[in-house]
Amino acid sequence: MTTGSRNAERPLVSVAIVGGGPTGTAFLERLIANAGQFASDANIEIHLIDPYPPGGGRVWRHEQSPLMWMNSMAEDVTMFTDETVRCAGPIVPGPSLDEWAATVGEGELPDADVLREVRALHGMTFPSRRLQSAYLAWVIDRVIGQAPNNIRITRHQTLAVDITDERPEGAALGGVGRQVVHLLDEPSVIVDAVVLAVGHLDAEPTPDHRVSARFAEQHGLFFIPPDYTADIDLDRIQPDEPVIVRGFGVAFVDLMVLLTEERGGRYIDGADGLRYEPSGHEPIIYVGSRRGVPYRSKIEYRLQGRRPPTPRFFDNEAIATLLATQQRIDFRTHVWPLLSKDAIWAYYFELFRNHPDRTTMPWSEFDERFSALRIDDPQVDELVAAAVPGDADRFDIARLDRPLTNAHFDTFDELQHALREHITADRARRADPMFSADLGAFYGLLVGFGQLVQVSGSGQVIPRSLIEDINGWWMGFFSYYASGPPGPRLDQMVALSKAGILRFLGADMWVAADEQLGVFRAGSASSDHVVSATTLVEARLPQASISRTRSPLLSSLRDRREISEQLLTDLVEGIVVNTGKLQVAPDLRIVDADGQRHERRFAVGIHTSRPAAGTFARPRTNALSFRQNDAAARALLELLAADIGAAASKSLEADLDVA
Repeated sequence: MTTGSRNAERPLVSVAIVGGGPTGTAFLERLIANAGQFASDANIEIHLIDPYPPGGGRVWRHEQSPLMWMNSMAEDVTMFTDETVRCAGPIVPGPSLDEWAATVGEGELPDADVLREVRALHGMTFPSRRLQSAYLAWVIDRVIGQAPNNIRITRHQTLAVDITDERPEGAALGGVGRQVVHLLDEPSVIVDAVVLAVGHLDAEPTPDHRVSARFAEQHGLFFIPPDYTADIDLDRIQPDEPVIVRGFGVAFVDLMVLLTEERGGRYIDGADGLRYEPSGHEPIIYVGSRRGVPYRSKIEYRLQGRRPPTPRFFDNEAIATLLATQQRIDFRTHVWPLLSKDAIWAYYFELFRNHPDRTTMPWSEFDERFSALRIDDPQVDELVAAAVPGDADRFDIARLDRPLTNAHFDTFDELQHALREHITADRARRADPMFSADLGAFYGLLVGFGQLVQVSGSGQVIPRSLIEDINGWWMGFFSYYASGPPGPRLDQMVALSKAGILRFLGADMWVAADEQLGVFRAGSASSDHVVSATTLVEARLPQASISRTRSPLLSSLRDRREISEQLLTDLVEGIVVNTGKLQVAPDLRIVDADGQRHERRFAVGIHTSRPAAGTFARPRTNALSFRQNDAAARALLELLAADIGAAASKSLEADLDVA
């Protein structure tokens, strides 16, 4: 499908965007928004390549279970820049998901089910992924529809399998090589620049997972390595079969839904709360993880006052000082004291200003005394104890992070009861605006997430700390605290537990392959109970890995050394750390295995060495994804403008020769 027109008298430049999901859509919007500044007198041809429908792509396609929900509220999702975004390109406002839903017409929606959902939607609703798919389809249609006449967009609903350089003499503007994008079942397209926006990447199993897979094959068991849950064939899992699941995050929630409600069970509201009525097709699910508890429920209220004005301690000045004085930055030593202090300060900012009856001193006094202390100073705990009498009102990150530390239960039933109480209490707290200070901390962490990019992308973080602390613990804690499931999902967990279908293993979960019995076994530090099962599921997405990627496109480029994984060499510790991510330069150009940037190849998204925070942007937060896409789009357009100038000069020289 092609949209737009072409003026034959203008020079022609072209771009291919590989990946038409949210990442590719967001980049396309910035490319079109900036095009007028760089190439208003040229024809621009854009090829958008994705085997799935444009806008939603694979993850957000319409063709999936309506029971699959987003983990974000409708008011917290936008694809459009706003006045807070600090970027060089023009701001082009547009509606957030809930604003779009309030105005969308019936004829713009794919079916009656999505229409009913739209009509019932409000800002704090957690929409289905099918509704988000409809929004994303509308977004890309709007972006394309508002493109100026000199831009033509062609959609290719197929797979890109390779990219090669075209090097014949005179084949490109300015005499430089163009890019040939090879498609699975269509003719190749030849363009001046390529952008990879391929989102989450499938990967072959790790060595550990291959061991589990071989064990399962030898004993007739079923092993599911990390994968995108909605695409897993779960039909082999039988009713009443015990299933061990390792991982208690958002991937587990999807699995839980597909193995229960999707199989015909239903939830019934009763006097004692939510109750699950089984269909008889459900397995028995045993779930555990390092923490042993699910991610914290999404907060379902708004701040009682204004947003905490962070960053306050982990601000640009502090980051500049850190980068200037520390050539080897350790997250725990140099960054976390500042980032966590911002989150704690933001928590108490909301508590003192909007719930003063639960404090013993004015905010101004607490602020002054707190700000003067290092966060690891024992006087901080003394100050909080004096100023905040209620234990439930104190923000304790260590206790939040590992709520089952040192907890051991005499019986498995006691563990089940304790976990249900924990989940119920978390659910209630995240729905009660009396605890709005939790949301203050959320905003402190969210701003810190954006600030951290300046440090993690500096090249000065100790590789071990980047992998273990930033990409490991910090990302895990942030997701656990700030990016958990909607509250109703936790209600469902409790109901499934009471029905005996969901059973909690606890913290520091272990899994073993029992060669003698030919089964998987699992237990935890929380109890002495051990379970056996014929199915083991690793409930999480695959880690980024260019070396293990299943993408034919990235495999081809990797095998020719035209892309590389991010390798971090630490000469002091004598180690090389592989993040698995696609190496890109600061301007998001792709870097090959010899460390050379490719001038005509760019990459954006979560799979790169410079990822943005999240697939979607939260409105009015100066989202990093907008800023990154804007900078990359402008770098690409500068390249095209140079091509146009070179072509014009060559044409002029030819005219002069003729004259």
